[in-house]
Amino acid sequence: MALMLCTGLVAIEATILATAVPSIVADIGGFAQFPWLFSIYLLAQAVSVPVYSKLADTVGRKPIILVGIGAFLVGSILAGFAWDMTSLIVFRAIQGLGAGAVLPVSITITGDIYTVRERARVQGYIASVWAASSVIGPSLGGLFAEFLSWRWIFFVNIPLSILAAWMLIRSYHENVERKSHRIDLAGAAVLTVGATLLILAVLEGGQAWAWNSWQSLGAFALAGLLLVAFILIERRAAEPVLPLWVFSRRLIVTTSLISLGVGAVLIGLTSYVPTFLEVSAGASPIVSGLAVAALTLGWPISASQSGRLYLRIGFRNTAFVGLAFAVAGAVGLVAASMVPNPITTAIACFVIGLGLGLVASPTLIAAQSSVPWEERGVVTGANMFLRSMGSAVGVAVFGAVANGVIARSGLGAHSADAIQAASTAVFVGVVIAAIATIGGAVAMPRGRVDDIEHRPAEETEPAAAS
Repeated sequence: MALMLCTGLVAIEATILATAVPSIVADIGGFAQFPWLFSIYLLAQAVSVPVYSKLADTVGRKPIILVGIGAFLVGSILAGFAWDMTSLIVFRAIQGLGAGAVLPVSITITGDIYTVRERARVQGYIASVWAASSVIGPSLGGLFAEFLSWRWIFFVNIPLSILAAWMLIRSYHENVERKSHRIDLAGAAVLTVGATLLILAVLEGGQAWAWNSWQSLGAFALAGLLLVAFILIERRAAEPVLPLWVFSRRLIVTTSLISLGVGAVLIGLTSYVPTFLEVSAGASPIVSGLAVAALTLGWPISASQSGRLYLRIGFRNTAFVGLAFAVAGAVGLVAASMVPNPITTAIACFVIGLGLGLVASPTLIAAQSSVPWEERGVVTGANMFLRSMGSAVGVAVFGAVANGVIARSGLGAHSADAIQAASTAVFVGVVIAAIATIGGAVAMPRGRVDDIEHRPAEETEPAAAS
């Protein structure tokens, strides 16, 4: 229950703000800057995940998740008192830094306290929090903005954060071997700055500046140099923040690549389905939101049942089944975009959600089960970091595709026909992303669940349990 509440903090905050943006802008101004309210949260959360995950393996899960809740609480309080858009963006970044600890460490703790056979059902419970948040978040945001104040969007996190921290302090106990550690500060700093520049270049390329501008080229070049420097630092570090062995183990690499594809598919749906339905089908914001919510309803249903499947046919084959559903749903979404209708769109999103629930949870569980306690945080963090990168890259690629289609149509960005054509092109991109993700499943090692559970740290390929 404590982990579900922690997940709910992050999940609701990802959706609650959208319906209150008009009220925020009317109160403190800054219309041109408001997209940064979402980008900065995603950016701060994504770049901090690897650092927190390594610290969770070093000093323990409990202190790191409590630090994350504390940062999230402080950011929420400050955001509630923001006096202009710039200050609100800064305080959203603090929230994002807190969320970067809360979410991956919650999932890591789940891997610690439940067996591989129990974990799918528990992951389904946690996934259900995201499903509920996709409906509760926008509704709460609209209620607060209309009847109280948009500031309560952030103040509501105060009692929830305190309750989550109290429940963890009271109910979660871990035994961590106390020994001196050499924190990889240089690696953490270089990775954070490099990843920030890379995600910033991807998010803002083609939006705030042109792809061939000096800002875009400079950000990509500097990010590349910093990431090369990071690799060199990690090779010499006593306790690297992101150990290079992560990229030498086939199972971890393939499951992380699958997570990259899942992130791209998700962002393509959540970013473009609402606009498509509202402009092309004339649907209300509530109806379009419910269509997307069908995705997050299908996900926990299949995730909670995935354990029965992967215990019978293995993680690899379960991922294949899930990706087949995801591809079929994405093809259905393309077909639905030809004749815009909220019902057919929602059905397609639901089928995609069913597929992703059979992909995301089992592959993450497979990666977690292949390593011991002291490596599980890093593995979880790498998986979630690549999902965030998939979303960031997906935003850029799908945005470029949509803008290109609209520009060629000559109808303008507000034309229903242009939006429909652009949405169809993006949904085709979702199909391609889902098919490409099958490559990660093909490369996954074969084997039963027992073949990879509790694998010794020094092994680089799945082997029979000792």
